[in-house]
Amino acid sequence: MHRLARRKDIELWSLDECHFQQHGSRLRMWVPPEVKDPILRHAPTRKSVACFGAVSLSTGKFVHAMCNVFNAETFKDFLKKLLRHRSHGKRMVVVLDNARYHHATMLTPMLREYRAVLTLLFLPPYSPQLAPIERVWKLVRRIATHNRYFATLSEVLQTVETCFDRWRKANPVLRRLCGII
Repeated sequence: MHRLARRKDIELWSLDECHFQQHGSRLRMWVPPEVKDPILRHAPTRKSVACFGAVSLSTGKFVHAMCNVFNAETFKDFLKKLLRHRSHGKRMVVVLDNARYHHATMLTPMLREYRAVLTLLFLPPYSPQLAPIERVWKLVRRIATHNRYFATLSEVLQTVETCFDRWRKANPVLRRLCGII
């Protein structure tokens, strides 16, 4: 992957999917000494927001799309959206995991059509530590959902989208977090 990142004709992206759950997540936090027993409310539900995301390893540009379910059709739609963010004259190499729908036969015509500008590079099975986008998901959860109470699923969506809005353009935060030096 490092060799690909150095090539000037290639733009390397890391892609993955993530769920942001309404019940949030609890994490260690600082509590003032005068507060004896802090209470953190917790929504008793498993409702979640599904999100595709990809980050450019050279610029830190972040592209995302919310969806109801992860499948071959929603993945295909996200790839088309991602292709609109390709730098002119560069080939897009997308590093991703081996989710079943990433290998769906219905993608074959589209991948054939865009073969001159798009390559999917699959990580070894069970190796999320090799996907830089995982760091983005961790940061989003820390900023937007850890130790927070969400009364509705739309509040989760709004909070996550607010976090993503900061990253609409290429930025140094995600570049440092995910970039290959």
